[in-house]
Amino acid sequence: MGQVLFIVWRESVEAMLVIGILHAWLSHNAADSGGKRWLWGGVVLGVLLAAVLAFGLFAAAELLGPHQDAFQAGMVFVAAALIVQMVLWMRQHGRTLKRDLESGLAANAGRNNWWGVLLLVAIAVAREGSEAVVFLYGMLASAQGSELGWMAAGGALGFALALLTFWLLQLGGKYLSWRLFFRATEIMLLLLAAALFSSGIDKLQSMELLPTLIDPLWDSSALVDDMSPAGGVLAALTGYRAHPSLTSLLAYGGYWLLIAALFRWRRSRSGA
Repeated sequence: MGQVLFIVWRESVEAMLVIGILHAWLSHNAADSGGKRWLWGGVVLGVLLAAVLAFGLFAAAELLGPHQDAFQAGMVFVAAALIVQMVLWMRQHGRTLKRDLESGLAANAGRNNWWGVLLLVAIAVAREGSEAVVFLYGMLASAQGSELGWMAAGGALGFALALLTFWLLQLGGKYLSWRLFFRATEIMLLLLAAALFSSGIDKLQSMELLPTLIDPLWDSSALVDDMSPAGGVLAALTGYRAHPSLTSLLAYGGYWLLIAALFRWRRSRSGA
């Protein structure tokens, strides 16, 4: 539930940011042009595109039959990679996001190209929605019975928190600034990607596609049991394991070494 809540919250806030920027520009620069109808049409189209992707993923898994577990494991690794890519992308483009969106909208509005506005919004919303779909796929695909209910509740709560967060952010930094929001959630996203990566490694080990080497390497369940409610949340959001295998530990360490290398590479390119 915790992973679902966080992903829906973060992705919804980003989508609201995009919609808010474009809506504010239309209100100030093209209030009587009818552009807002195209804006909301683009929002609906973007949501529909994300829904089509969700349907396609579940349909593809069903068609794969006995290879379904391998497909789900692969999607978990794709989701982890997308989260890391999103963090790096926001670091590079976050400062110019508002300007880039407004310039694209202005160019289309200046030519009365409202289809262009619709596509601009649809692509922006579909990007956030499709990321959420891929992130959540692995969790939803393996959920059963009451877990689906808890995940649905987590998604609803995450969206409600996104509305509250966006309202606080719109107060101009009085309570919460965009900079603080992105920096805090950036750390949480990297931890979540680590958790997804770890679950993918666990799945490959359970399928005997990866050796465990030493299993378990230790047992810290007396301190924090990852099967307990609190430990389960910690495991879902950070990748913590009470009794990890050596392979899992090496993979987890390798993930963070790769993150450090990517951030160093990103800084060297920015400073070049």
